[in-house]
Amino acid sequence: MPLDPDRPFHPLRIAVLTVSDSRSPATDRSGDTLAERIAAAGHVLAARELLPDDRAAIAARLRGWAADPAIDVVITTGGTGLTGRDVTVEAHRDIYEKEIEAFAPLFALVSWETVGTSAMQSRATAGIAQGTYFFALPGSPGACRDGWDRLIAPQLDSRHRPCNLVEIRPRLTET
Repeated sequence: MPLDPDRPFHPLRIAVLTVSDSRSPATDRSGDTLAERIAAAGHVLAARELLPDDRAAIAARLRGWAADPAIDVVITTGGTGLTGRDVTVEAHRDIYEKEIEAFAPLFALVSWETVGTSAMQSRATAGIAQGTYFFALPGSPGACRDGWDRLIAPQLDSRHRPCNLVEIRPRLTET
């Protein structure tokens, strides 16, 4: 979809959380991929952390970022698969006020083009809490590239037409 050059770009403050029992800050290629793309798009990397696969700890971090007025968007990477340790999706849903239900099938469609039938193993999700957008992506750099480049980045660009998530952000908390 086209960008409208007559509309101003509004940089957002984006936090990245990597969920993994096996990665360290030095080996977090997925978090690096997201951080690089966030900066290249003109947004601000507001925070970055790495947590183990622990539902309560993940939900607590997400709640904290939802309450932080210096964070507009949170993207997690990892923990969206099917194994017993994959609890990121559950932690996200623990805090959502509204789920962005179309995100999962769109992510599966984008993933289908890259990984074929393996796309069915992802439980990527997105939602809103306290006026903050949340996106949960799988833990591979490729999935982070696909999710950011094809879905998240266009919707976080205030110039994107016909509509984008930035323009409705001020209305997320209205009653």
